[in-house]
Amino acid sequence: RAERAAREIRAEVGERAEGEGELVVRELDLASLRSVRAFCHRVLQEESRLDVLINNAGIFQCPYMKTEDGFEMQFGVNHLGHFLLTNLLLGLLKNSAPSRIVVVSSKLYKYGEINFEDLNSEISYNKSFCYSRSKLANILFARELARRLEGTGVTVNSLHPGIVRTNLGRHVNIPLLAKPLFNLVSWAFFKTPLEGAQTSIYLASSPDVEGVSGKYFGDCKEEELLPKAMDDLVARKLWDISEVMVGLLK
Repeated sequence: RAERAAREIRAEVGERAEGEGELVVRELDLASLRSVRAFCHRVLQEESRLDVLINNAGIFQCPYMKTEDGFEMQFGVNHLGHFLLTNLLLGLLKNSAPSRIVVVSSKLYKYGEINFEDLNSEISYNKSFCYSRSKLANILFARELARRLEGTGVTVNSLHPGIVRTNLGRHVNIPLLAKPLFNLVSWAFFKTPLEGAQTSIYLASSPDVEGVSGKYFGDCKEEELLPKAMDDLVARKLWDISEVMVGLLK
């Protein structure tokens, strides 16, 4: 799918800007810390600059399963995989400043809580709650990272893209009789992937947000967060524990 997308982009861009850039596809599995490390190693070997990093991948309301490293899948992919990826590329981002980090979260963060006694859902698992927790973790991570990067020229912002028509909801079971109605509603009210990408593109490239960091956006506008998403003590504790979980600290 990535190669097909790359061909389509090359065909479209090639018509307008011959020789303006190079598009490459690289494999990255955020459910594997080994894959994250291999990907970052290759990027650091091959690339002299990194201007923008968009943390966009996610898994939504899957049955209980674990990543290659034994983490609950939604927390492991949505938070820990991106946490390690970003930290391993931070040096290059700093050397390329001014540069930007964009973290894709979700409005569903509102229903999540950071339970430090059961981050890996060993005691109990609720697929909806665990998704919301991972999205709250995204915002807290972006907030703490923005604090740590003050004065470096690297900005960090988070966003919610809205409800987008993608295969993200593939694990959600919709009764057969309700599927026609669901499909009708999704076509009427859900965003297209292009529409859903607009806030990410805005934060990655717009001069309007140059120097803006530690904020949360929706529909290309800054939005207010609930107090639990602005708790700096929780954000720092989550950072410290995440460093240990992904092996950045022993």
